[in-house]
Order: sequence, then structure tokens, then C-alpha cells
Amino acid sequence: MLEKDLSKPAPTKLKVVKQKKDNKTDELHNAIKLSIFTQFYPPDYAATGQLIEELAIQLGKLGINVKVFTGQPGYAFKKESAPLKERVDKLFIRRSRTARLWNSRIRGKAINGILFCLRSGLHLIKSASRGDILLITTAPPFLQVLGYLANRCFGTPYVCLIYDLYPDVAVELNVVSPKNWLVQSWNWLNKKIWRQAQSIVVLSSTMKERVIAKCPEVKDKISVIHNWANPDWIMPLAKQNNWFAQKHDLVDKFTVMYSGNMGRCHEMDTIMSAAKQLQNEDIQFVFIGGGAKQQICVQQDLPNCRFLPYQEKHVLPHSLTACDLSLVSISSGMEGLVAPSKLYGILAAGRPVAAICEPHSYLKLLLSEANCGATFNNGDGTGLAIFIRRLAQDRELALNMGMAGGEYLESNFTPEIIALEYSKLLRLAVKPEKLK
Repeated sequence: MLEKDLSKPAPTKLKVVKQKKDNKTDELHNAIKLSIFTQFYPPDYAATGQLIEELAIQLGKLGINVKVFTGQPGYAFKKESAPLKERVDKLFIRRSRTARLWNSRIRGKAINGILFCLRSGLHLIKSASRGDILLITTAPPFLQVLGYLANRCFGTPYVCLIYDLYPDVAVELNVVSPKNWLVQSWNWLNKKIWRQAQSIVVLSSTMKERVIAKCPEVKDKISVIHNWANPDWIMPLAKQNNWFAQKHDLVDKFTVMYSGNMGRCHEMDTIMSAAKQLQNEDIQFVFIGGGAKQQICVQQDLPNCRFLPYQEKHVLPHSLTACDLSLVSISSGMEGLVAPSKLYGILAAGRPVAAICEPHSYLKLLLSEANCGATFNNGDGTGLAIFIRRLAQDRELALNMGMAGGEYLESNFTPEIIALEYSKLLRLAVKPEKLK
């Protein structure tokens, strides 16, 4: 049973963010030189890289001079090397020669990450490359130690952008014991990095709680800034007018879509349980992407499940709208350690959301406030199947939920709104004498 009547969507409570024009702020932004360090960046299809690209472009529009130091594409459809130097308007991108080896294996990814950190360290030694402030991501997870070293050696302020919380993710996945010396050392180093950082950005309220539990003294430094999607690029599109839906025969049947990584941090068992219960009904499941759990799903050989490869970025506005319901999932124990960036593209596409997560997940509050779907506890395949069946029988309800999600995104999670939050945080983090 669903906890509430979904046939009459309640009014959506929107957190409207008003953007104000401030000439003094623009002048201040012009004085800031920002250096972003991240291993992944387009043409890689990794979500973190695509988000950084959009953020860098938006910050540039606000007058901030942005430089990005990144690696060569390692996952982007086997593309050749990207340019070592690239300029797009005010944005300057510098790519390392590393991050292309053994990407399909965990050890290979770790080696790539270490090599990228070393190249980033050499890049940071050059004073002209540092800028006034650093924004350092957790791609790779141990990259943020460079911010700490740059601050100690050169006095450069830095902001930590935490996408995934390590080593906790590795511990939760039983890759390593919590008592392992590496885990203990990593936790000790994280605390030193966070204490020295000007600010810490996390993607959800539950991730903030995790960081505070590990290092209470940095509580006032932490800002929750969500990911986003561009509603001018991904927008609602009827399936009958969608070439992707037509190409893959997704128009007529009620289609449930999981798009993105099917990795160790993502709950797939609950989804496959629901698919099994619905295999004799006029409902189909489409999985787009790859990951460690993809083959396990394929091996179940359900007649109502189809699997497609990752799609290039320019296809996303059509692939994300080629369904009637989209799925988001977080494995049990991973709440607050990761945050699904796919959610925001789903909202922009105007599709309702079914999220599999733990009872205390931030997704419960978000989807309830947006009135754009429902959440289900890990393992509740029956509840998910009932919800899917209900939307398949009530297309108007599904349409209303999708529209509500799109409105919520436009009021809270557009690139312009989120970039303003980052710009304010960066301005506060830069030393006053740098802005004169």
C-alpha cells in the first residue's frame, strides 16, 4: 500500500530562489581566478565531469576566470586523446596525459587516480596555474590532499567538493576493513584537509551529517549545494515525437527506465524484483548504461527487460524522455556517502521518479516536497511494482507528477541558481586582499 493517496497531487512547496543583479558583485567576481581540479571532464561521459563543465561555464558567465585541470578521457566511447590545451570563451582547460590505463579494473582506476594526482601536484607548483582559489573534487577520491598541500606551501585557499565520501564507500562495500591502516590514515588525513579548507560542499543533507559525525568542528564550513540539470537542454518531450523512443520501440508500452551506472553503490535487486513481478503485464523496463551489476541483471533473462549501452551526451534529451517513469537507487548503507546525479536530469525531462533508498534518505523529503514520485525502502520490490502498475493505469497521474518535478527543478536546481550559490561561497573564501 502507498502511504498517501497519489491520485490528487498536493500543491508543491517550491523553494524559489530569486536572482538579483548586483554590479558590485560582478566587479568582485571579475577579480576571482578559480582553478578547478577534477579527473573527469568531457568528452568523458562521467556525470561528475559533465557537471563540472556546466558549472565552469556558468561561473564564467558570472565573470569568474576559470581554469580546469583534468585528465584524458578514459570512458568516453574509446575516443582518441582530447587536446592538451583548450579554450572555450573565458574557460581554459588543461589536460594531463594520464588517466587512460586499465579503466575497467579497480586497481587500474586507483593507479590512474594516483598518476593524475601526481600530475596535478606538478601543475599546482606553477604559481600562475593556482589562481586565487582552488575548487578540488573527490575525483579521484584522494585528490583533495593537494588543496591542503597548496594551502600549506603557498597559502592558496581551497574549497572541497565532495561527490562521494571516501574511504567510507570502500568500507561499506567491504573492499577494505574499517580497521585497516589505510582507512585509519585516510580518515585522519580527511580531517586535516577539511579543517584547513575554506569551505566544504556536499550534495545532500545526509552527506553533511556524515561529515559532521566524522569531524564535528567543521560543521559551520559545510554547505549543501545540490547537483542540477539544464531545463533549456533537457525538457519534456512526448514519446511519439521522440526519435530515440521510436528507434527502440518504447512508444506504445508503459516504459520504466534506469539510466546511468549500475554500480556497487546502486540498488538493482529491488528493481529486478519489481520487473519479475510485472513480466506478464504490458510494462517494459529499459536499462541504459553499464557497471558492475549490469551483467547480474542481464543474467536474470527477464522478457520485459532491455539493456542499452551508455549514450553520448547529445542523446540525453531524447533518451531521458523515452520513458514514462524513471528510477533512482542507492544501495543499503550508502546513504550520505553518494548522491545520484541522475535525479536532476529526470526532473528536467518531466518524468515521475521512483527512488529506492533507506528510510532516512534525503530523497524522501525532496520527492515529497516536489510531489513528483515516491520512494521505496531497499528490498521493497512489491511496493515498487504496485506503484509502477498504478502509474501505468493512470497516465494522467504520471503526467502530473512529471510536470510537478519539472517545475520544482526550475525553481531550485537550474545551472544559473546553483552557480550563484557556488559564486557566493567562492567569493567569501577568497582572501580580501585578492579582491582589491
